[in-house]
Amino acid sequence: MKDYIYEVARIRVMENSLLTKADLDQLLAAPDHEAALAYLADKGWGGGAGVTDAETMLKAEEDATWALMTELLGEGRELDILRLTRDYHNLKAAIKDIYASSGLAPERLYLEGGTVPAEEIRQAVAEENFGRLPEAMQEAAVQAQQVLSRTGDGQLCDSIIDKAALDALTAAAEDAPDPVLAAYAATTVVNADIRIALRAAAAGKNAAEIAAQLAEAPDLNRSALAEAAVGGKSSVAEYLKGTPYSALADSLSRSMSAFECACDDLMIDRILPQKSEALSLGPLAAYVIARETEIKSVRLLLTGLQNGLPREQIRESLRQCYG
Repeated sequence: MKDYIYEVARIRVMENSLLTKADLDQLLAAPDHEAALAYLADKGWGGGAGVTDAETMLKAEEDATWALMTELLGEGRELDILRLTRDYHNLKAAIKDIYASSGLAPERLYLEGGTVPAEEIRQAVAEENFGRLPEAMQEAAVQAQQVLSRTGDGQLCDSIIDKAALDALTAAAEDAPDPVLAAYAATTVVNADIRIALRAAAAGKNAAEIAAQLAEAPDLNRSALAEAAVGGKSSVAEYLKGTPYSALADSLSRSMSAFECACDDLMIDRILPQKSEALSLGPLAAYVIARETEIKSVRLLLTGLQNGLPREQIRESLRQCYG
């Protein structure tokens, strides 16, 4: 089995630049959006001084994270599970873009950094040559494209691809090269399943219809979750208390944004032990997850400041720090 002594040593250095709770407090204390951007630029975000656009800065940080992984792992695909959801986002975007002939610029529709280039997915959909896609995507792509062209139902198109994405994560987790990646997949699927179940119940779906939309998730019973969803958030929260995801229960009584935050915090809790791991792939996976969570917090914070939201409301949306 490969050890990652050098790679983990590099990650330990990079962890020192992760934002801390004190950094987030400083950002929250910034008088405005521009001052917060300046604080981040001073810490080297976006390449340093001169960056005045939040999305440009955040994209630069995302790109830098994956550039580091490429430097450390080469063209190895050990961390592909962390990029899978981008492929399925791009599949949805491509099908809808071509159906509607939107003409929107690609950068407004597609995410870079997936396991398959976004343009390759778009061309496969445009040519209806779905055999060019990874095998796990092909059936969902055909079904979603047919549904959209036949019915124009974008929501159903999305649900077909979303379910395929979750199934792909679950399948990838079974062969994950490190437990951190399996934990990431499980937490991501649970988060999505709960949101899908509650949304479907609100739309008047019965338990059997809800269960059909859910992916298999470790330690979560699809039928039981679907039955609970029919009873609403409190019923789902009660069900979660008897599962390894009990930490998510209380957040559902507050709001769905609080639930999303709790899911991310649970993931950070699960990767914290990687700070003492020295040989495995785990610390690299944990660093990518931590960076993506950090960037999500900063995006929410900057958006809140730009829109003049109360500081305490912004604080409630911030994720736990890994740094």
